[in-house]
Amino acid sequence: MSLSYVVKEGFAGFKRARLASFTSIFSLFIAVLLLGVLARISYNVYEVAESLKKSIDVEVFLKELDQRTTNELEAKLKKQDIVQEVNYISKDSAAAIFKKEFGSGSSSLAKLDFLPASFRLKMKPQTGIKKVDTLVNEIRSYRGVDEVKFNQDLLQLIETRFKTVATIGGGVGILILLASMILVFNTIRLTIYAKRKLIKAMKLVGATNAFIRRPFVVEGVIQGVIAGVLSVGVMYLAFHFLLPQYVPQFGILEWPFGRWYYLCGGMLLLSVFMGFMGSQWAARRFIKKTSISN
Repeated sequence: MSLSYVVKEGFAGFKRARLASFTSIFSLFIAVLLLGVLARISYNVYEVAESLKKSIDVEVFLKELDQRTTNELEAKLKKQDIVQEVNYISKDSAAAIFKKEFGSGSSSLAKLDFLPASFRLKMKPQTGIKKVDTLVNEIRSYRGVDEVKFNQDLLQLIETRFKTVATIGGGVGILILLASMILVFNTIRLTIYAKRKLIKAMKLVGATNAFIRRPFVVEGVIQGVIAGVLSVGVMYLAFHFLLPQYVPQFGILEWPFGRWYYLCGGMLLLSVFMGFMGSQWAARRFIKKTSISN
């Protein structure tokens, strides 16, 4: 079978079921566009959550310790797998930080020397709250540790909210994908039904199911390409030019992996894949039925 025949028959399917083809393309376009918007917003929610998690430090306040014990404790903290960085804050440094944050009027308080020395721990990226909580409980038992400060409630809230957003977004995305594939499936089914007599004639002269199926699969791929190009164009124009003019906050949203073409390329490939799968599904099912009917 020549490639030109396959492509020609693929485009011919649009004429046989124009309304169904338009509905399928429009549905794919909306689905891929919504998934692209969802992906971009979800990526930015993830970035915000990660930046907030990075700003949450564990502070280990120390009792009055000699230099040797302090060094031993610092080495012990640095050996922890989830700890990325350990910063020692002496009593003098703590007083300087206190004066900087609370103004010159706090100088007399800082001279009272009531601020303890401490270690500030920075956790490695992607560290879960359970691991941090376990480490905090372990550090509390170390000799020379007076108190461990850790904003567990905030970190727990961030993780819970992100999981909720990811779960809802994933569920909505799956529903959109299934609905779009079903629409492509129905479009190809209508095209096959319109050509049922020709398909039967082709079967009688020895044409195989694979031979008959290819133009319909190409039709689905063409639908995916058209819908993908439209969705990418609208996505890029909306987030790059239109929305920032009216809502400046949209201008600060980052593209996944820092470049627009990663997300747009993914949207186009997804649209083509959905068109291919929907048409393949319909062609395999209904061409076989047509070949044994009437």
